[in-house]
Amino acid sequence: MLATLVRSRETVDMRIFARFMLSASDESHFPASTLPEVAFLGRSNVGKSSVINSLVGSKIARTSSTPGRTRSINFFEIRPAGLPKPQLLFADLPGYGYAKISREISQDWARFVDPYLERRPTLSLCLALMDANVPSQESDRQLIEFLAARGRPHAIVATKCDRMSGNVLAQTMRRFAQDYPGIETIPFSAKTGMGKEALWAQIRASASVPPHLATARNPD
Repeated sequence: MLATLVRSRETVDMRIFARFMLSASDESHFPASTLPEVAFLGRSNVGKSSVINSLVGSKIARTSSTPGRTRSINFFEIRPAGLPKPQLLFADLPGYGYAKISREISQDWARFVDPYLERRPTLSLCLALMDANVPSQESDRQLIEFLAARGRPHAIVATKCDRMSGNVLAQTMRRFAQDYPGIETIPFSAKTGMGKEALWAQIRASASVPPHLATARNPD
């Protein structure tokens, strides 16, 4: 299957340019491994697109109209304004764990997502997004075990934290620490910007990119 090449669209923040590159549903059509990459993984409806949009300060990542039906990896170039070339890539991976997901889509995951996570030489960080408002899921635990077994650097992003009071958030973060001991967990809200600076710090540390990439504004 050929990669789906969509006309590039570039959106401009005061400090960051984010450009959609391509959607690839086959390992042979991944972009060249020339820049550090950050992979965004999570269950369907966990808010991956919202996290990416919040980080870059523009609505460049789009959600599927049918949860669990995204069947490709979407790649985005990220660079600070004023620099001539991108500094890293974001990779938005298909969601998993959706109740109505078909066996065919599960096979697609094994066909090109597993190879990406196992063999991509420039993959510098895997971000496992988990909805902070729901209990830990077995599929999330399996993802963390998969990444750990393959030696992939990873962290957890606890999404939708704006829905919690301070006390509930503190309790939730303690639960994450118990469920996933020793793994960095960042509370995040795409609506309020909570955790954005901490997440950019994690990305910069893993990918060795300039500090300019921490300064994108929240999308309007």
